[in-house]
Amino acid sequence: MLFKNDVLKRLADGSVTTAFRCWKKARINEGTKLRTPVGVLEIQSVEVVAEEERLTAEDAGRAGYVSLAELRKELNRYRGKGNVYRIELRYAGSDPREMLWEQDELTDAEVDELKRRLQRYDKASRRGPWTLQTMLLIQELSGSRAAELADRMAWEPDALKINVRKLKELGLTISLGTGYKLSSRGIRLLKHLQP
Repeated sequence: MLFKNDVLKRLADGSVTTAFRCWKKARINEGTKLRTPVGVLEIQSVEVVAEEERLTAEDAGRAGYVSLAELRKELNRYRGKGNVYRIELRYAGSDPREMLWEQDELTDAEVDELKRRLQRYDKASRRGPWTLQTMLLIQELSGSRAAELADRMAWEPDALKINVRKLKELGLTISLGTGYKLSSRGIRLLKHLQP
């Protein structure tokens, strides 16, 4: 689920707790946690709005709309594309990877575990080892777009993005507004990976 930046901020401060979406079938489930630029959002419930005419100004406000008319206008843009779903959300805290990003002191056990994870990624790849090359390139071209990094590695941009997300899950890379950079943890690990 995508949210506008102003809505994300209001989800984080609790002033927005609801979203409305038009889908043929629900694309998200209760209990799902979404990582966003402001932190983690937890889906508390997903239900079809049986009667749209029963939506209220309060519903619109809880979803970040100025008025019920504004909410209805937005829903009308998607008329005929499925059911209207009401999604109740709550802010569930900051992204746990943020703590990892700044962790530049690694124990031997942590280094060994990260090396094992990277080796698994490399072995599972049809293209062969990629983790070290990708980290080195991100360090060299910090802030570069995925397309530029992919071009340098002779990869498709989507394949590169998927792999960078794997590194991000380990707290090794950070997504910027444009491009990527290594986290403090990634820089520290790179020292252990290079001969």
